[in-house]
Amino acid sequence: MYNSLSNSPIWKSVMVTRQLPEALSGLEVLCKNLWWCWNDSAKALFASIDREMWHNSGHNPMVILDKVSIKRYNVLAKDSAFLAQLGAVMREFNEYMAKKSERVEPSVGYFCMEYGLDTSLKIYSGGLGILAGDYLKETSDMNVNLVAVGLFYKYGYFTQKITALGNQEAQYDAQDFMKSPAQPVLDSEGNWMKVRVGMPGRDMFARIWRVDVGRTELYLLDTDFEDNQPEDRQVTHHLYGGDWENRLKQEILLGIGGVRALRVLGKNPTIFHYNEGHAAFAALERLKEYVQQQHLSFSEALEVVKASSLFTTHTPVPAGHDAFTDEFMGRYLAVFTGYLNIDWRKFMSLGKVNPDNTEEKFSMSNLAANVSQNVNGVSMLHGEVSKEIFSNLYPGYLPEELYISYVTNGVHYSTWASALWKKLHARVFGSDFQTHHYDKSCFDGVYQLSDEEVWDTRMSLKKSLTNTIRERLIDATMSAHYSPKQKVAIAEAWREDALTIGFARRFATYKRATLLFSDLDRLDAIVNNPERPVQFIFAGKAHPADGMGQDFMRQVIEISKQERFIGKIIFIPGYDINLAKRMVQGVDVWLNNPTRPLEASGTSGEKASMNGVMHFSVLDGWWVEGYKENAGWALPQEARYDDANYQNELDASFIYYIIENEIAPAYYNVDKSTGRSSQWIGYIKNTIAKVASNFTTNRMLTDYCNQYYIPQSKRFESICSNDYAITKEIVAWKDRVCAEWNNIHVISCKRPESSYTLSPDGMLKSEVVVDLRRLKPDDVGVEMLFTTVDRHGKYHIQEVSQFSLEKYEDGIATFATSIQPERTGMYDVGIRIYPKNDLLPHRQDLPFVKWL
Repeated sequence: MYNSLSNSPIWKSVMVTRQLPEALSGLEVLCKNLWWCWNDSAKALFASIDREMWHNSGHNPMVILDKVSIKRYNVLAKDSAFLAQLGAVMREFNEYMAKKSERVEPSVGYFCMEYGLDTSLKIYSGGLGILAGDYLKETSDMNVNLVAVGLFYKYGYFTQKITALGNQEAQYDAQDFMKSPAQPVLDSEGNWMKVRVGMPGRDMFARIWRVDVGRTELYLLDTDFEDNQPEDRQVTHHLYGGDWENRLKQEILLGIGGVRALRVLGKNPTIFHYNEGHAAFAALERLKEYVQQQHLSFSEALEVVKASSLFTTHTPVPAGHDAFTDEFMGRYLAVFTGYLNIDWRKFMSLGKVNPDNTEEKFSMSNLAANVSQNVNGVSMLHGEVSKEIFSNLYPGYLPEELYISYVTNGVHYSTWASALWKKLHARVFGSDFQTHHYDKSCFDGVYQLSDEEVWDTRMSLKKSLTNTIRERLIDATMSAHYSPKQKVAIAEAWREDALTIGFARRFATYKRATLLFSDLDRLDAIVNNPERPVQFIFAGKAHPADGMGQDFMRQVIEISKQERFIGKIIFIPGYDINLAKRMVQGVDVWLNNPTRPLEASGTSGEKASMNGVMHFSVLDGWWVEGYKENAGWALPQEARYDDANYQNELDASFIYYIIENEIAPAYYNVDKSTGRSSQWIGYIKNTIAKVASNFTTNRMLTDYCNQYYIPQSKRFESICSNDYAITKEIVAWKDRVCAEWNNIHVISCKRPESSYTLSPDGMLKSEVVVDLRRLKPDDVGVEMLFTTVDRHGKYHIQEVSQFSLEKYEDGIATFATSIQPERTGMYDVGIRIYPKNDLLPHRQDLPFVKWL
């Protein structure tokens, strides 16, 4: 009997969790593995449970399973058709997962700040994350032995809302982790597994979560729980959020905490891949392990860590690389000098060009480069740009001869190709395509498709895009930037059959979202052409701190409201993975016009190409390699003018001209008897066969395996064998070279004559006599470079002639060469000496150079 009663309601919180009927238990398995998000059979299964709920949930099976009634489950458990569908999907899934046991070495640990896998897991902001998510999916499909590490953000990146004035509002909604595909990692006693990371005067703890991405495991670290102090709990609140001190703590957690998490989990990958410099602190923890546990010297540990590390840079401008002050580094990481048995200057030299310069910040990208055997950019052009960015680390070498290379980004075919296209491709690409181990020439199978089915597929996808546009505009909470009257006008003006050009990406200023609006009268004539109308759809987010980017977005919205452009130019808010899919699948042409050469790679156009959507872009990023005639359009690669405004005006004129004279005429070149443009259909087929085939993550991952993972794992195994014998030999040699390098004395140097006549019998000769002191002739190389200078004052190597040893006596070595240049002309000729050892992976591994 109660002692007290109340006239007011008394409530008690009661948690009710789902318990599916045994016949439906497979749904629990499927919803906890993101394999479902790129397999149409699994998505169709979840959609069939409740189509409206599936749609409203944003295609999140965890939400579906929580919201569906017990009554509906009981019906499904007795529905023979549904059970047969579930059984088929489970067999497909189980057969796929069974091959995980066949994974082989080398194993890879992949570190990244963000992962764009699905909208149900909001731990991504843009291109870097989407690329990383696609990469994990491909490692699963190709069964590459990779484990990934990241952070689990409570709020993730922001949800975009647009006000009536066209202003972007960033809305941060806390993720319900229990309605995400992430699962707590528990030990054998049921306790949540954690890692500890030192902070000034305290420890910070992180819980470990696991996300299954098909066969690939992604582990996420989360600090927002009661073991931590408030300032540490917020470390994993926002992706790229907070001040620079919080960013430092995030990167310490990702790198140092990430390695510790792998060790706690019993994971010991051979290769560590740092996807951007954010993760480079992982190398400090690994150095500590080798020094403290294997009793190697710092120099020996560095050789081992470098041999097994790869750094991928995605940033095309120096200012985009994270860097921290000496004060922050000292407060948070000075303890590592003791762990590594080195002084502060040596420690800071890992991330600084001049460790004595207190004004220079500690660069995470320099750290990543200094602790990695290889560095790569993400497109051919970006590889060259990256050589320039990192050239200050290797002052004796010209940027073009640096070891930095590239692997051009790709996209995950199964994620971005529409279900309609995948069905057609499966019919004509051949059986090997389904195994994920295929020759890219299989994409030529698209030419077997009839014009009718290609055209009908494109029209169906355009219709789906139109439905998405209308739905997004109806949602007043998301799209207040258009009035009800304007929305009606848009619905009436928008045409499913009109040439549709899409532009969707991060609204960074260098991407020039407003370039199209340079001449509004000419644009008016294009969109309102009575015979060949063109319509444009824009979407994207600007960083909350990027005022100029938000201004660009506002300009797009304001122009789209003008009477002459209403329904011809529209801005769709709430840009996310789902909207991106609809756009890259549904538009006819994908527009991209960045400022050269600031697009490191760009992948949105690659996603579009998977669906036969032509790319129209500046020749920058991936499009330098991707452009093919009759499979897209290109603006010139080289900027012609230093005046940015004048260059923008010129580029805009190119865009207008190509739309008016090439794109629109081809699209509307319709055969009246068929209602189709055979010319346009030819472009679609060319795009899939000649462009899309080269820019899949399948090709990308194959490149990483062949260029980096496999060769580095072999070298790593070699230098670690026999108690690190080769490692110790390399370190001893480097120590000897370092000790003697400044003592090397050039006795004489006979340079080439200033004037030389090219003839069959004449040879240009040179001789260098050097006192090598304690070094041997085999320890050095001598070479002569023939270079030319371009209009920007940059040197470019035309020929290199290696000197051979002519005589060696009492420490005095004579080197000589003779060469007949291939071409006449004016050369700048230089001679240099450099350390040489076949055990080094490349010359910049010990970047000493003496120019004579």
